[in-house]
Amino acid sequence: MSRLQGAVSPRAVAPAPADVVLEGPLGAALEANLRGRLSRFIVDERSPAIAIFGPAQVACNHEGDWYGEHAGKWLYAAAKAAARSGDDALRANLERVADHLVALQGADGYLGNYAPERRFPVPQRPKPESWDGAPALRTWDVWTHSYLVLGLLEVHRHFPAARYLDAAARIGDLCARALTDGDIDITGLGNHHGMSATVLLDAAVELHFATGERRHLDLALRVLEQAEANPRLALLTRALAGADASEIGTGKAYQLLWNLVGLAKLHRATGEPRFLRAVETMWRNVRDHHLSLGGGPWGGVAHRSREVFNPAGVFDPTGYVETCSTLSWIQLNRELYAITGRACFVEEVERSACNDLLGAQAPDGEDWCYYVFANGRRVHTTYWRCCKSSGAMALEELPALAYGLFQADLPAGAGGAAAAGVSVNLYGPSSATLALPQAGRVALRQDTGYPFDGSVRIRVSPQRSARFPIRVRIPSWVQDARAAVNGAAPEAAPVPGEFLVLEKTWQDGDEIALEFPMPPRLHRRTHRNVQESRAPDGSPVRQQVLRFDWCAITRGPLVYATGLIDGFRVQETVRLPDAPERTWLETLAPEAPGAAPAIRLSPQGRAPLLFSPWYATGARRDGSWRLTWLSLPPDDAP
Repeated sequence: MSRLQGAVSPRAVAPAPADVVLEGPLGAALEANLRGRLSRFIVDERSPAIAIFGPAQVACNHEGDWYGEHAGKWLYAAAKAAARSGDDALRANLERVADHLVALQGADGYLGNYAPERRFPVPQRPKPESWDGAPALRTWDVWTHSYLVLGLLEVHRHFPAARYLDAAARIGDLCARALTDGDIDITGLGNHHGMSATVLLDAAVELHFATGERRHLDLALRVLEQAEANPRLALLTRALAGADASEIGTGKAYQLLWNLVGLAKLHRATGEPRFLRAVETMWRNVRDHHLSLGGGPWGGVAHRSREVFNPAGVFDPTGYVETCSTLSWIQLNRELYAITGRACFVEEVERSACNDLLGAQAPDGEDWCYYVFANGRRVHTTYWRCCKSSGAMALEELPALAYGLFQADLPAGAGGAAAAGVSVNLYGPSSATLALPQAGRVALRQDTGYPFDGSVRIRVSPQRSARFPIRVRIPSWVQDARAAVNGAAPEAAPVPGEFLVLEKTWQDGDEIALEFPMPPRLHRRTHRNVQESRAPDGSPVRQQVLRFDWCAITRGPLVYATGLIDGFRVQETVRLPDAPERTWLETLAPEAPGAAPAIRLSPQGRAPLLFSPWYATGARRDGSWRLTWLSLPPDDAP
């Protein structure tokens, strides 16, 4: 593909899972995930998601769809959960299932669940009439193997055993043989013009990181080369050219974002700047044009596939977010944060986690929504749906993103290139212990009602007194943020959307105080239905046919919603008063300490409406309604 520049050291380093404990809403979601999905969905080789890998079932499986993915997803999430929690029962289940899968692996490295004639090394004929470029016999075989590689590597990372690494490497070698010696084009092995197979890019680079072997890096480069050769995909070229996310492949959000995760990792492995430039270009496009108010990748309007990005500018409050896409968006931001250390990436993690991710999980930790709607009914999905495993994976990414270490640049002539510091990325009641060379173990304790309250207190307890930087993220939505260390304001003022770096000789008992005012904020959104034609002289004519305007409410990082209007209506048009916003958009005192405050909207000419955090509206019950966007009359339009 290109001349390799050399591996890139990460600017931000994640802590070990056991070194961070989250509480509050995110901590409750993690605990529910552990006791629900991860402890019940798969327990041993007889669990349905693992039994489908048994030889008798594999021999006659000519369909299968994506169901094999659950094994790798569960291995990945359960390994993280067992490592952070120290849960011996979960670890025992994890190792039993991993050992069972390894024992099923074929001599050639195959570890899927398809009959021999349907396996990915066997060429498949594309269906010319297929809109998404799917093979004639639809297969998710490479997709399943990609998740198995990631899952086995995650088990090996936390509970090292050579057999797990060896099994993952043998999968990689089988893929390499198929794509080189077998002369098979990977874009013919998955739908969405190959994007469901080119996700192998992620697994191949992870294998390279784990083994240090050049052959796995060559596999990743081969995948990218073949993706580039497919004009309907051309991931790198089209991203660098500024294509909209909806224009690459089929615009399938989950697959496209996962491909970008792999491309970001390939930048880390090679140092090739074009890879990072392409990923950041697509990230900005998605952030600016393709996210819900709750931070999830949004689509599903007037398209034959429910899960693709719509063209930039298309909006409808009944559009929705696939929970799988929220997973890949969180992972993409994880990778970009590791590479750059920039605050904008962890802010996007917080936004999607506190809204569209929490809003998809049921309180029992076992049920999940396949799709979540800004305006729509909450529907818990069925046993085999992909999003139940994706949601569990996404939650387990959060502890390692809440805190971490970063490289702080030193002034010129300071005697070194960089010094290690501590980074506070996500807010909420929590604790962390991080190791610094100059201070030993640094314990952090965060006491706060965030995301319901903007007052944050962080107690700092280094093992020994030492000078080092601690940086704290200032959310982009905050105005007039205040910060203090032991009661004194720092020299630098907080800048929204950036990290505030606090450097001093830290001692046990030092305290950082942060104040983030959280007034309710009104958002407006407009969609114009424009008709395009040409005049008799050939000049273009654009005429606005219809215009729709809506408003919605956020407070701090949380999106707010109301239930059915007057108990039965699924939409409402409100006229906003011609008066200062603070007089008709009010935050009410919480009903109990630590609870989320409600927001009261008092429109002109009707009774007030009460809003609660979107993720919790309707008590997270299956079938409950959440309405985020309210219609505005034409003369209220911005």
